[in-house]
Amino acid sequence: MKVKVKDSDLALNTNDIMVKPLKTNKGLLYYLKRDLLLYLMLVIPVAYILIFKYGSMYGILIAFKDYNMFQGLSESPWNNFATFKQIFATSQFFEVVRNTLMLNALDLIVGFPAPIILAILINELAFKRFKKISQTILYMPHFLSWVIIGGIVAQLLTPTGMVNSLITRMGGDALPFLTNKFAWIGTYSLVGVWQSTGWGTILYLAAMTGIDKELYEAADVDGAGRLKKIWHVTLPGIRPTIAILLILQLGHIMAINFDRPFNLQNNLVMDYADVISTYVYRVGIQSANFSIGAAVGLFQSVICLIFLLGSNFITKKLGGKGIW
Repeated sequence: MKVKVKDSDLALNTNDIMVKPLKTNKGLLYYLKRDLLLYLMLVIPVAYILIFKYGSMYGILIAFKDYNMFQGLSESPWNNFATFKQIFATSQFFEVVRNTLMLNALDLIVGFPAPIILAILINELAFKRFKKISQTILYMPHFLSWVIIGGIVAQLLTPTGMVNSLITRMGGDALPFLTNKFAWIGTYSLVGVWQSTGWGTILYLAAMTGIDKELYEAADVDGAGRLKKIWHVTLPGIRPTIAILLILQLGHIMAINFDRPFNLQNNLVMDYADVISTYVYRVGIQSANFSIGAAVGLFQSVICLIFLLGSNFITKKLGGKGIW
């Protein structure tokens, strides 16, 4: 016996169903109690940023005042941009800006591709134990202080150093690694690559681990060799990481660390070795002219911000992903 069921009998009446609304707003105290340990872990880094990053911004006012440490920042008189007029009127300031841009541009051209190439070479190693050992050895220079590296460079590359002594014993002429201006620039760049390349591979190797292995298998099926797999699979896979790191490095094109140029420079190459950080140290701190030091630092930060925003904008226009 067949029973016919009408469609109207199967229809559900939404009025007969009681739907209880979900309570999502549990209040701030609920989340504080639930994630109390996480919030406590954030206290120290947030306090560090607020005190040393944002709190110190009050010191920017030194650049706009005739600062006197005995009068204090609030009591020092305003100078009507006299400090900026003074630094822009000196040729030495533009020389250190030129040197900073030149050395950073050289680091960008020579130093930026180096960790990418090294990470690809390490990733292609088949022997895992040798891969781990080589990674450890390549990371080690990053943990050396530039004071130590400067001493090593001086022992090796001075006119009477180990390298030149070996060259002269073989019948050659000593090379001016640290005394000739152009040779010093090359030495500065190569030493920086040696110190930072191994550490810079970490992010690229991490990005390579996220590439789908099936893409390599598909490339093998298509008959692609190792170079073609690197070009068509590996490099596109780490392209977002490359773009972000390139934007960040362009954002620091005017900023330069103090330790590296200070420990590698000497009086014979100061025309190219004197950069913004060493200029601020010499003029602003050693000469106790804090207004000039603050003004140069503010100028440097503004230029870095312009480069950062510009590079991020161009990257987005070219179809890539920026920082934000």
